[in-house]
Amino acid sequence: MDSTGEQRSEAQDKRPIGVRFLEYITGGRLSFRTYQTIVLVLTFLAYASYHATRKTTSIVKSVLDPETSKLGFSHWSRFYFLGTVGGTEPKPRLKDGWSPFDTSDGTAMLGQIDVAFLSVYSLGMYFAGHLGDRFDLRILLTIGMVGTGIFTSLFGAGYWLNIHSFYYFLAVQMLAGLFQSTGWPSVVAVVGNWFGKKKRGLIMGIWNAHTSIGNISGSLIASALLKYGWGYSFTVPGLSIALIGLMVFLFLPVCPEKIGIESEEDSLLKSPKKNGITEPLLEGRSDEKEKAVGFFEAWRIPGVAPFALCLFFSKLVAYTFLYWLPFYISHTAIDGSYLSDSTAGTLSTLFDVGGVVGGILAGHISDRLDARALTAAGFMYCAIPALFFYRIYGSISLYWNIALMFVTGMFVNGPYALITTAVSADLGTHSSLNGNSRALATVTAIIDGTGSVGAAIGPLLTGYISTKSWSAVFTMLMSAALVAGLLLMKLVVAEVSAKMESARLRANWRQRSPVPELLV
Repeated sequence: MDSTGEQRSEAQDKRPIGVRFLEYITGGRLSFRTYQTIVLVLTFLAYASYHATRKTTSIVKSVLDPETSKLGFSHWSRFYFLGTVGGTEPKPRLKDGWSPFDTSDGTAMLGQIDVAFLSVYSLGMYFAGHLGDRFDLRILLTIGMVGTGIFTSLFGAGYWLNIHSFYYFLAVQMLAGLFQSTGWPSVVAVVGNWFGKKKRGLIMGIWNAHTSIGNISGSLIASALLKYGWGYSFTVPGLSIALIGLMVFLFLPVCPEKIGIESEEDSLLKSPKKNGITEPLLEGRSDEKEKAVGFFEAWRIPGVAPFALCLFFSKLVAYTFLYWLPFYISHTAIDGSYLSDSTAGTLSTLFDVGGVVGGILAGHISDRLDARALTAAGFMYCAIPALFFYRIYGSISLYWNIALMFVTGMFVNGPYALITTAVSADLGTHSSLNGNSRALATVTAIIDGTGSVGAAIGPLLTGYISTKSWSAVFTMLMSAALVAGLLLMKLVVAEVSAKMESARLRANWRQRSPVPELLV
């Protein structure tokens, strides 16, 4: 009793200040469901703010580099795709940009900044995941958010300080990427600590809407503030993420154990029921002394490598849209006319609205089928025709553009959302770990870090390829989607085989245990 009381007292001492305040004003301990709600809301706001700061660059691009006379916008020919697409003429130059991005190399320079940001982000994520399984995730997340806010604001400060050095903007974005790398492993690990595998795909599919909500809010805020000066498009999101980081520090409970409570999910996971049927990827956790899993040990967990490589190509597609879609829209004639930079930024949010639907749909389907790989691969294959039709028919009219953009966002972001949330959390508690849950941040970092390498390469290649032809860019994206689906085929076959074996065992069981006709 004494040791239990001491452990509970120590756990209570580790409660965030904000949680203690909530318990004080409510006059007692908060329920487990209340803690889960706090976790979902805070991590949702946290990562939405990360993406809001990340999205601003794509909105401001057209202002920094309005020169388009050097850009090629030739479409595939009629005989190649049985039809022509309108708007083959480049958009006329609107105004001077911001040095050094207003030169003929401006587009390539912006692409270099994107790849530098994402390269540091992907490399930093491996280290952040390693730290996340060993240190307080609340502190790590707070540092990352405040640091991201500072360097995002410093990028915008270049507007008022009249800075025109390419290396200044490059260095600031690289440091922002370093601090951003702490975000994803931390939030997925925290949510994974509070939610078991049951309905994890659906819960995390809904929760993962923060990615699209962050992109949408970042686009709307940045677009609305452009008329006051592009610097505001960076500083306002930067200050916002710093304030939300303070909320995380004050209120976020990292896991039930640290605040002295035990969840129903944990008690179920400690004694999982076996039915004799092989499950495709995941089992529950057992109650053993936990030790942080090493980096290379995490790579050997079944399913980690194929999903990580699949995410490489999936994020290559998704991040190309994240960074270049507003630019593409504003420089492509839709129904014979061009949209303003602000309108293009606002319109691009519909891609993320489709992403919200796709993430929820992919999570729900994967829960119902209990087949993560099959769901992810199916969405990636569906993304190929969606990309094709958006490129070919998106310029016919605004309504066609909106509808096809929504569908494309749904199929592109669906598997991306599923792999980075439910799959990462599943694999971070894989049965091969023998109950060790201290692999969540490391596994999440490996999967999303590998994906972020693709996220860096996609926008970089787009910066160069788009100067020749946007049709070639879409060919690259469709090829990447195909490879992403193929990388999961071994796991897909395993899941389908497991389903067939499960059905066979159930049929045999029914034959051995006949049910009386009156009960049928």
